[in-house]
Amino acid sequence: MTTPAGAVYAVCPDDGDGCGLGTGGPGVAGPFTFAKSPEDKDIVAFEYKLATDTAWTQVPATDTATVSITPALAGVQVLSVRALSKTGSGLRGETTAVRFKVAEGAGPSGLWHFDDAAPGSGARLATDAATTPGSRHDLTLHEAAADWSAFSRTGEGGRSLWLNASTGSTEPTEQTGYAEASGPVVNTQSSFTVSAWAYPTDDTASRTLLSQTGSDDRGFELTYSPELGRWVFLLHWYENGERKSVSADAEAAPGITLNAWTHVAGVYDADAHTLSLFVNGRRQGAAALLPAAALPTAVDGAFQIGRAGTTYGSYENYWKGGVDEVATYQTALPDTEVAKTAKLLSPYGPARAVELVASWQPQGSTGTAPLADTTSGYGRSLQLNGGASVVDGAIVLDGVDDSVTAPGPVIEDRESFTVSTEVELDTDAVNAKPDGYAAQIVGQRSADGSAWGLWYQRTGYQEYIDEETGELLTKPVGFWRFGRLNNDGTFTTVDSDEIASAGPVRLTGVFDAQEGKIRLYVGSAQNGADMAYTAVTGSGEFAVGKGFTNDTWGHYLPGRITDIRLWVGAAADATQIADMVGPGWDGASDRMSN
Repeated sequence: MTTPAGAVYAVCPDDGDGCGLGTGGPGVAGPFTFAKSPEDKDIVAFEYKLATDTAWTQVPATDTATVSITPALAGVQVLSVRALSKTGSGLRGETTAVRFKVAEGAGPSGLWHFDDAAPGSGARLATDAATTPGSRHDLTLHEAAADWSAFSRTGEGGRSLWLNASTGSTEPTEQTGYAEASGPVVNTQSSFTVSAWAYPTDDTASRTLLSQTGSDDRGFELTYSPELGRWVFLLHWYENGERKSVSADAEAAPGITLNAWTHVAGVYDADAHTLSLFVNGRRQGAAALLPAAALPTAVDGAFQIGRAGTTYGSYENYWKGGVDEVATYQTALPDTEVAKTAKLLSPYGPARAVELVASWQPQGSTGTAPLADTTSGYGRSLQLNGGASVVDGAIVLDGVDDSVTAPGPVIEDRESFTVSTEVELDTDAVNAKPDGYAAQIVGQRSADGSAWGLWYQRTGYQEYIDEETGELLTKPVGFWRFGRLNNDGTFTTVDSDEIASAGPVRLTGVFDAQEGKIRLYVGSAQNGADMAYTAVTGSGEFAVGKGFTNDTWGHYLPGRITDIRLWVGAAADATQIADMVGPGWDGASDRMSN
């Protein structure tokens, strides 16, 4: 059996790296040929797999066998090949490992950051940052209800497109603002991918994020459907004079989270004849197979943001809310590449784009008045409940019935986020609690329980001698946790490495939706390893000092909290968290800035 050879991908030399710059790209198929040696009379099949594949694929062996290999990742890839003999019960020969290098993806064919102008500036042009001069697809904002917003999925200093809604709230009447290219941006008869960050403010009607429909009414839509209660990626065509549609939809994922950022993408694979939908960088169900009669064509209609074309040449389904970082690709991105677009990676290092969506610091406040967010711009306030109050620059909670809440959800729980707080336990009050007692420091609830939270759990006590009185005393022993308290009383959390100190302690939790993992930082150190985690959708309040499990509130925290912040986006590491939180992030509230 000879080594495979490919026309798109070149096999790397056996000695050293020597793979060159790479060819093809993620999602780009290339032929590889397997050949028998003259002495290999008994070979009946070849089996092969990439390192990223979970199973071997078998192909019958003639003198040669040519297969199509589609790598999912850039960089050096390893293709393993082995022969299957007809002797015995089917013996497999030694595995040959062949290396080839995959070039980085070509990048988006269209990309709109919407950082062009300030809100209310009157500017009407959103520039295309992806393509080369002479082939750009700039967008024009239409109607007064299309404007710029200081909200941005890319963080401080960015902007976004805002359509048919006031920033942060829903307008009472329908409006018809949208953005439009001068013509088509993607060739819909070939493979393509479209994606965007969405900040919906209304779910009472169909809301189209992206579309491109021609004068023949063929084309695509990326839309939220209230009837189905989920996102759909639609492709329209004509059959026997009748307009028909096929959709890929998020069957397993409930609707949309209002007033929160969500990443949505649709992929059409012309070779496989399938549609796929992705929410927050993750595939939603199986790809939808188009019927043989569904023959997409290159449509002549203009690319639209915020509305969809109808069979009568008019438009409908106007979007309400924010849109940011819209991208188009003239290829069917593999799952791994879609996840990469949702991560919003920085080209300059491991850091990712994050947007501060809530920030509450009690310094300067006093008493029981609502605590305003004057930093992020999203404008949510915390309501102090029970006997909770602000004293000496801290929210003070008694661990009995005190709490602080904001209407939620504040973030989309299925999207990456980072939460950070500074807490100091009331050790006397915790000492009076039983072993196993768990208190939520900050978190967001689902319909019937905890969606996620930063927690303290008491696990026992320690005896110690009071240095002044010589008395034998006890103090509580417990651990910090980040994740979810399940309705059966068990935790799905990553835990602190050491026993929790009374504080003040800086706690930071990170959920990476694309990787499906959570991380916990205590002070400046990550505690524990990244832990696999399946998110649930939060539908209720954001709560400080209490938790909602088994359909009821409880898990009250006795202590002081001096800082609460949430970002959409997963901080990459401790260095990025330090940049996000600012000086004093490893403790000491009196050193806090921001």
